[in-house]
Amino acid sequence: MIQPAKPELVTVNIDGKEIAVPKGTNVIEAARMVNVDVPHYCYHPKLAVVGNCRMCLIEMGMPAVDPATKAPVIDPATGKQKINWIPRPQIGCGTNVSPGLHVKTTSPMVKDAREGVMEFLLINHPLDCPICDQAGECKLQEQATGYGRGYSRFVEQKNVKPKRTQLGPRVTLDDERCVLCSRCIRFSRDIAGKDVLGFVDRGSYSTLTCHPDKKLDHNYSLNTVDICPVGALTSTDFRFKMRVWFLKQTNTIDTESSVGVNTVAWSREGVLYRITPRQNDEVNDTWMADSGRVLYKQVAAADRLKSSDTVNILVTKAAEFFKSGSVAVVGSGRSSVEEQFLTKKLAAALKVSVSLVSRTAPGDKLLISADRNPNIRGALVTGLISELPSAQLTGLAADIDAGKVKTVVSVGEDLAAAGLTAAQLAKVSIVYLGTHANATSAAAKVVIPTLTVFEKAGTFVNQQFRIQKFAKAVPGLAGAYDDLVVLSKLTVAAGGASAADEINALWTAIAAEVPALSAMLYKNIPETGLLLDGTAWAGLPFAEGETLHYKPAATI
Repeated sequence: MIQPAKPELVTVNIDGKEIAVPKGTNVIEAARMVNVDVPHYCYHPKLAVVGNCRMCLIEMGMPAVDPATKAPVIDPATGKQKINWIPRPQIGCGTNVSPGLHVKTTSPMVKDAREGVMEFLLINHPLDCPICDQAGECKLQEQATGYGRGYSRFVEQKNVKPKRTQLGPRVTLDDERCVLCSRCIRFSRDIAGKDVLGFVDRGSYSTLTCHPDKKLDHNYSLNTVDICPVGALTSTDFRFKMRVWFLKQTNTIDTESSVGVNTVAWSREGVLYRITPRQNDEVNDTWMADSGRVLYKQVAAADRLKSSDTVNILVTKAAEFFKSGSVAVVGSGRSSVEEQFLTKKLAAALKVSVSLVSRTAPGDKLLISADRNPNIRGALVTGLISELPSAQLTGLAADIDAGKVKTVVSVGEDLAAAGLTAAQLAKVSIVYLGTHANATSAAAKVVIPTLTVFEKAGTFVNQQFRIQKFAKAVPGLAGAYDDLVVLSKLTVAAGGASAADEINALWTAIAAEVPALSAMLYKNIPETGLLLDGTAWAGLPFAEGETLHYKPAATI
């Protein structure tokens, strides 16, 4: 394994503390390393630096040297090298560290400068904090408290700006709250590749708006809400639904493609309210697609499957159809690693192989891949399949028509969507495990309702062969059952050995039987995931092909 080159370190002094940091580190980030906060609005570590809010003003100095001899100039009072301080404050965001750099973040000059900047930012800001959606995660509130004067000298009438402006289908603007940081403009232009936002007018009348004949309607528009430091940009879907301090945060994974974007599910009392991105610089930086944010609505969807029977009754009914001796198993690239492991156990008990269905669509070269299954690689790693699946179950269809298959166990796949006709579905006894009603559940002899990704825990293997875990965010729907419990019971009913149906216990078996996962346990997988060795499958024609997927901002 090739070790990355070690960065060149330089020593800087921040508020009297010496620290060695990689050469070129931004001063704001360097200060963070010694737990020093440099307040800012326009600066974002994943966006280009513009230096337009001026909130990050600091004092800077460099060690003095004799201009002629370049020898250090010693301060006779201290016996140390003299520091030449720049007479005016400088912006921290626009400065990268260099050897010997000295920074002051709490001097009287810095304090006065910050108070002045904050006073200007609040001149036209509305006094609506109690009803602002950003309350609880607002940098303006935090920094007004931490770095403001605590009183206002402004007596004139505030400028009135547009309120409740729909910039696009998912983003609402309250322009009176905008501090003109331009984060949203830079994200849309530089990251999403959609130059749709800009400022119009001048001075205190400046207003954020869309370019003529354009809307903020691209599939990454809600990232502008995430990075807005104030309450100017809000999610139309989440707006006024819940105060953020009431919400529980649970780490999960976006399941709409094989990228494996890291996300956070926000819930209260068993109800999900929103999905936001979670930082993982190796996968998605701090971004996610808008389409992944609405997936939480599947939990309370009107077409959720549920049953009044217990899981044992449902498994007993399913076992009756196993006696036909002609059983086929259809697994899923949407199942977790743990579910695929138990699906393999079930297939082994039934003495059959497993079919999977590919699900592809054009990728966007950002955070949605052409492979729309989140865990095809997991199926390869666990040995559930040995080659990439096709989009249609043509082999199964032929076996049904030939009378070779009498029973089909479908683990979360709609067989009709995978190419089976209504006539073919009618020829077999279907045991369907799934979350939502579809043509397969309608035709099934036994329907066992299961849980959505937000109601259980597990792992996925993304397109990098990075295994990443997700946690249970909300309790499962009454009348639906954990897939691990169902698969374990079905395996026993099919004549197989009993397997653990709790994730931590199951991982003991996974680590023992799956070579690529032998050195890990679920509880030990870090939140940013672990990169597996995917060289064994490097030659397979994955759906992404030559598509260049998103790379961290530093390499764009």
